[in-house]
Amino acid sequence: MTTTRTQVCIIGGGPSGLLLSQILHRAGIDTLVLERQSRAYVLGRIRAGVLEGGTMQMLRDAGVGARMDTEGFLHDGTYVATRNRGFRVDFDALIGRQVMVYGQTEVTKDLYAARDAMDGRIVDEAADVAIQDAAGTPHVTYRRDGTEHRVDCDWIAGCDGFHGLSRQTIPADVLRTVERVYPFGWLGVLSRTAPAAPELIYANHDRGFALASMRNESLSRYYIQAPVDDPLEKWTDDAFWDELRRRLPSDVADAMETGPTIEKSLAPLRSFVAEPMRWNRLFLVGDAAHIVPPTGAKGLNLAVSDVHYLSDALIRHYGGDDEGIDSYSERALARVWKATRFSWWFTTLMHRFPEDGAFGQRMKQAEIDYLESSRAAQTVMAENYVGLPF
Repeated sequence: MTTTRTQVCIIGGGPSGLLLSQILHRAGIDTLVLERQSRAYVLGRIRAGVLEGGTMQMLRDAGVGARMDTEGFLHDGTYVATRNRGFRVDFDALIGRQVMVYGQTEVTKDLYAARDAMDGRIVDEAADVAIQDAAGTPHVTYRRDGTEHRVDCDWIAGCDGFHGLSRQTIPADVLRTVERVYPFGWLGVLSRTAPAAPELIYANHDRGFALASMRNESLSRYYIQAPVDDPLEKWTDDAFWDELRRRLPSDVADAMETGPTIEKSLAPLRSFVAEPMRWNRLFLVGDAAHIVPPTGAKGLNLAVSDVHYLSDALIRHYGGDDEGIDSYSERALARVWKATRFSWWFTTLMHRFPEDGAFGQRMKQAEIDYLESSRAAQTVMAENYVGLPF
């Protein structure tokens, strides 16, 4: 077995783990990142594409915002629709802030490039990763190319996602979890077509939710609410486009470009929060601690806010101040719960639930009508969508 030493061992080479490594490295703190998948696999994952203002600034401050600022698309607002007609919520006019459309895959590319440029230590295809003695003298073991390895460290950051080992390491009598599994999924497609609109469209409809999104001026991302157990082969391209057009505002549906899809998937939706987010020398970050439905575009942004609190805590720790370490879980969870509330509210408002009936659907339409007519209601939505302060 080979043994190496680092100050912070980061499990998970997605954007949260890479960003944490980048920030700490720039502050003079040594890190090592362990990722069980190959780099090509990580970069091939299709994920979120809307960045909050705080996320944008975190990436810039970490030295990885240049390509985002050049190639990303700033959006001043978004559209909300019901009964095949929509209206715009103007973030810039309401609160003077914006969001950025820039895919998570592109963020990950930028972070890998930055870590490579700084000779950051990233071990891809690390198998059988195990956390050892997180309550005492922490270390992590893994296997690669037939060789066993050990990493001695001061702290372990679990950035390994919902199905990772980090959360499972916390004893059952310590960990508390709450969950809401939604009774539908999102059928999503990627197509080389011009976006249906210059900004995102969130549509409520009697037949279910729809979202028109984009990656760039010639690559579109669309979703419709569908039974989570639907076979993908049921949804031919023609069937998908027909159903999407039924749910979007009529003027958009009539003019939108369609074509062959290049990726199609059906994802379940859930709200999930685990507490606490720190156990002794182990921290949970991002999806390892919480999952939100994608309706409010909060998943990646919440992971970045966790990185904000944890990087601040570790930098202060190595400067002699442990207050950030002791308060990490409380500070991170305070923001997590607010974002979970917003994602739950927006999901509930825009989707059709089995128990809704005619009354429930009319109440949602009435609330969307109120949102259209109330600057106060739009301001609340804008503040939450663009991102609450850290």
